Amino acid sequence: MEKAELLKQRIGIIGGGQLGKMMILEAKKMGFYVIILDPTPHCPASSIADEHIIAPFDDEEGIRELARRSDLLTYEFEHIGVSILKDLKEEGYQIYPSPESLEIIQNKYDQKKVLKKNQIPVPEFIQISNLDDIRAGAEKFSYPLMLKSCTGGYDGKGNYLIKDEEEIEKAYKQLGEGKVPLMAEAFVPFKKEISVIVVRGLDGEIEVYPVGENLHKDNILIETKVPAQISAQVEKRAMELAHRVIDIFAGVGIFCIEMFVSDNDRVLVNEIAPRPHNSGHYSIEGSITSQFENHIRAITSLPLGSTSLVKPTVMRNLLGEAGATGEAKVEGIIETLSLKNTKVHIYGKKVSKAQRKMGHLTTVANNIEGAAKEALKASELIRIKS
Repeated sequence: MEKAELLKQRIGIIGGGQLGKMMILEAKKMGFYVIILDPTPHCPASSIADEHIIAPFDDEEGIRELARRSDLLTYEFEHIGVSILKDLKEEGYQIYPSPESLEIIQNKYDQKKVLKKNQIPVPEFIQISNLDDIRAGAEKFSYPLMLKSCTGGYDGKGNYLIKDEEEIEKAYKQLGEGKVPLMAEAFVPFKKEISVIVVRGLDGEIEVYPVGENLHKDNILIETKVPAQISAQVEKRAMELAHRVIDIFAGVGIFCIEMFVSDNDRVLVNEIAPRPHNSGHYSIEGSITSQFENHIRAITSLPLGSTSLVKPTVMRNLLGEAGATGEAKVEGIIETLSLKNTKVHIYGKKVSKAQRKMGHLTTVANNIEGAAKEALKASELIRIKS
């Protein structure tokens, strides 16, 4: 493709949530035409997309229509039907990251097998078919034992931490009693959870973002601090693993590699997301080039932008408050924006639910302590209720 034609490409995005919206915001700065597919008429990305195909994520004809209208396809989450994407690729459509990478990553057991085969350090794991397999896993790894759905889980959904033998049957029942594929992992007594956002272009160019330090509550990401407060040795190991992982999957676009840091400073890969990630939201204000801009650059054959950190940055998620599900109402926005170093992102979801990701805020400061202090204060000022 001629250089002059690069910016005329039509980008199709499967998914119109907040990740799709933030991709579009960057794509429009560069002049791209963007089409989304999402079953929700007023999804976050619908107000800024050039076109919106309203169809379920498993609607093959809808996805084919998106492909026909686009020059290339990408996606904002991994729980989509991979078979239609593989068919489309065989027919000559451009899809990034590749359906082959997605097929492996969206099954956590297959993902771990590929990582282990390539000598990437991961927690010990086994496949689970029945209750006896869970008991065997407990015998092998001891308690606590992490039971996981191999497909479909997010924000801790599809996970169950089994603390003793009495919880085995309850865990097995809660995760579908074998109706969905399961795996068990040895619990890692980690001292930190970290993640690395890495981007790879079509020409193989790779850029890696600084290591982020993540705080979770109830398996939902609450806060990301960048740079992570880790040793130089851990930082070097995490960056090396990010390079190796994206090479293994021949990834194009943004990938997030979530990792554990154990007590002895060993770094283990937990999970991979082949898309922009919640822990990379800080990059909108905190990096020279955000993860969303670099994702668009990568999949459209544009040169990658610098991933350097502008200043220490803290991102905190804004979750729907506990209570009845209903129309979203934002309170405290004026007070929050009175904090001069803080930016607020409201996703535009019409309905607020308890623990639903409704937005995030980012604070940039001269040091990580100052950023964390202001970000915490900001998160206490703003509320999203129904």
